[in-house]
Amino acid sequence: MAKPKKQPRPKAITPKGFRDYFGEEVTQRTEMLRNIAGVYHHYGFDALESSAVETVEALGKFLPDVDRPNEGVFAWQEVDENDKGDWMALRYDLTAPLARVYAQHRNDLPTPYRRYAMGPVWRNEKPGPGRYRQFYQCDADTVGTASMAADAEICAMLSDTLETVGIPRGDYLVRVNNRKVLNGVLEAMGLGEDASARNNVLRTIDKFDKVGEKGVRELLTTGRLDTSGAFIDGVGLSEDQAEPVIAFLTSKAVDTAQTLTNLREAVGDSKIGTDGILELEQIGALLEAGGYSSDRVEIDPSVVRGLGYYTGPVYEAELTFEIFDEKGRKRQFGSVAGGGRYDDLVKRFTGQEVPATGISIGVDRLLAALREKGRIHTQAKGPVIVTVMDRDRMADYQTMVAELRNADIRAEVYLGNPKNFGNQLKYADKRNSPIAVIEGGDEKAKGVVQIKDLILGAKIAESATVQEWKERPSQFEVPRGDLIAKVREILDSQD
Repeated sequence: MAKPKKQPRPKAITPKGFRDYFGEEVTQRTEMLRNIAGVYHHYGFDALESSAVETVEALGKFLPDVDRPNEGVFAWQEVDENDKGDWMALRYDLTAPLARVYAQHRNDLPTPYRRYAMGPVWRNEKPGPGRYRQFYQCDADTVGTASMAADAEICAMLSDTLETVGIPRGDYLVRVNNRKVLNGVLEAMGLGEDASARNNVLRTIDKFDKVGEKGVRELLTTGRLDTSGAFIDGVGLSEDQAEPVIAFLTSKAVDTAQTLTNLREAVGDSKIGTDGILELEQIGALLEAGGYSSDRVEIDPSVVRGLGYYTGPVYEAELTFEIFDEKGRKRQFGSVAGGGRYDDLVKRFTGQEVPATGISIGVDRLLAALREKGRIHTQAKGPVIVTVMDRDRMADYQTMVAELRNADIRAEVYLGNPKNFGNQLKYADKRNSPIAVIEGGDEKAKGVVQIKDLILGAKIAESATVQEWKERPSQFEVPRGDLIAKVREILDSQD
């Protein structure tokens, strides 16, 4: 009789483009989300938690590739008895689900509807360094009003949020532009409804940050050599046609009034361009009235995000402090949030235009920024460990832990094999525990406990002489009744 074939063991590996998050990282993210939610709530926004799974139809044209619904998103087909069914997908962002929720429940929701949402999103894209297929977003949106006050409020709230989580004023800038102004520029270029030419110009504009004014001019006209020496074909516009784009991209001046004047010259007689400039004026005036001057929020025509998505004002939060990249070069940290007005998204469901505007914060990037600024400790403090010297007295140790927890001190009993006391201290070290509590038979008989300051002990062990070790003890014997007071005293000294 043949031996049954062994089933191969599954490999214990994380799927490509995903990662695991352990205690400290999860705690830091949870604390950040709590702080952000506090600002959003303070501004009158309500929480919404929508399904992580949507129909591909609901996600719609904003997928990376609408001809292949299982590309760009993680999607599958629900198969029924006829081998047919709906395509389902993990949400790609938090905005498309909002559009579906509002369209579905609009009769029960207030207008305008102000909501915030936080959670993971999934993108079936090629992963890279620091680029994962699952990541957290933190959004706030207002649906149902065309007022520029909604856009100004989003920008003000974003500014307050950054300062609340630990990015000081002067280390960030919320930059505002308007898609209508850009449409006015395209109109002034005489491109009309030529979708191909417009898209080519938009893709070129998006490279302004990388190639600068000269590079954009070359790419719009005859082409340019890139840094590798390869020649990149130009769009083929004349110099006169390219000029409105250059005027638009370089219109930022030392003050908002001059920037708006320059933009008027760039859009010429275009009505949609003029409308966009008027909207920027309104946003600027509202922000100024609220105390958000150009050191926090500024009009900047170089912001050209989501070119096929936004219909009006767009905004981006950029961190302006310098960091060192992997090659030791200085660079600015860059963008951590972006958003804008998207008046066509809900229309897909209702057939009627429903104005909406909102912001999305990249939580992981913002956490990375706070670590760069030293605003988040790299290693969190673990629990107080109550060691086990006599397994028959586990009830005594559980009593100690209960007292510590009731005093709002994080604590746990060692639950491994207590035979080797050294292993208990190694465990405490792995947990980054600040204190170990010890009560053997002798201590129990005397009515005392030993309390070991593990952080001070580690510092002393690193560099102290024998004399210094004697003068700075890291272990204390105290009456059993003083356990809580002594633990709290040591924790306070460590802080």
